Amino acid sequence: MSGYGIDDVPHVELTHEKVTSLKKEDAAQAALMAEAVIAVAEDDTVIGPMSKLEAHQGAGHYHRAFSVLLFNKKGEMLLQQRSSDKVTFPNVWANACCSHPLHSPEELELDNAMGVKRAAIRKLEQELGIDPASVSTDDMVFMTKMRYASRMNQEWIEREVDHIIVMCADVDVHPNPNEVADTMWVDREGMEAMLLEERDATQAIAPWFRCIAARIMQPSWWSAFDDQNALLELGDELIHDMGDVSYMLPNAEGADLLTSIMEVKPLIEHRIEDSLRASRHERLGNAMMHLIEGGGKRMRATLPWLIGKAVGDTHAGLLDIGAAIETVHNFTLVHDDIMDDDELRRGRNAVHIEYGLPTAINAGDAMLAIAFERLVQAENVEIDDIPPLVNRVAWMVRRVSEGQQLDIEFEDRLEVSEEEYIE
Repeated sequence: MSGYGIDDVPHVELTHEKVTSLKKEDAAQAALMAEAVIAVAEDDTVIGPMSKLEAHQGAGHYHRAFSVLLFNKKGEMLLQQRSSDKVTFPNVWANACCSHPLHSPEELELDNAMGVKRAAIRKLEQELGIDPASVSTDDMVFMTKMRYASRMNQEWIEREVDHIIVMCADVDVHPNPNEVADTMWVDREGMEAMLLEERDATQAIAPWFRCIAARIMQPSWWSAFDDQNALLELGDELIHDMGDVSYMLPNAEGADLLTSIMEVKPLIEHRIEDSLRASRHERLGNAMMHLIEGGGKRMRATLPWLIGKAVGDTHAGLLDIGAAIETVHNFTLVHDDIMDDDELRRGRNAVHIEYGLPTAINAGDAMLAIAFERLVQAENVEIDDIPPLVNRVAWMVRRVSEGQQLDIEFEDRLEVSEEEYIE
């Protein structure tokens, strides 16, 4: 099979505007952007079907993926260079097959990773011309998962929860030129040399494969390439957090600020709601969420992630820190509205107007405590870094309180000097 039509697979009808945005792309590859991939949360929980286009365009969205590490009986691993026709990440070198399970009962199945294994059989044939009769899901061993994001340019991004599969089989490879430009078999030393050498942008290593080869894959995987029992012992059920690895692509181009914010804003808001809705008292939870539901740019909340991304070191804990900072900010707004006797905030009733003064005070107090809970439980933050973080945020809250007290006292004065105001 050299390829298949979009009507042969689960797909989502694209709007005229979306179709138009693909006019400059290869026609066959553009058509496949309607494939219905599996949108997921950070923990790989299924959200629903989503077009491949929506999952990869603009801010993108996390979706389920798979990466097949295919060994032959000599212990060599198959690599492929993606075709120049590909919409995303053309020409990069990656593992034998990396693609997406589609939103169908067969490829959604989680037992024994059967869904992604079936998807791998489908794509090994479609991309590499490997006869499905020559490989089986029984040949495949699920090893682990990783979560990563990698931006190609302003328009396109990859954001995946990637299921990593190892298999050993001697196969005949007949690449589909619309999918694959070249292939090669490499041993461990050859792969490591590729990772270390300076490579032209047209021969770059795919960021996701660099993560697998340099961060996930252990030397023991090479030793056990043809021993399924040994591979099963080496696997795990974790989702390894790679963060944003856009810097691994030599010619990557960043997105504008608003797009960069939108990449992580929903993830931060989910953390905030998850924390505030955890209250055992529904009215208290609703009061704490009142201003959050009023919207906001979340600029301060995304800054930890954006700064980490700028220096090439991101992880989910930065989103936890951002959620904590945003919760503190909203706590100050609740109390500020009470002290200033303001009735409106962000076009809606202030919390003390909507829920009453006692509940508003209580909600603000609880939000401050919850913010510190989120902070000290931040994922992937080293234990030695927690005390300085707590100290810095506590210092910030104290300074805000001092500033608020000055503001209260200034209301009774006719004159306030510039120095006093700045202080």
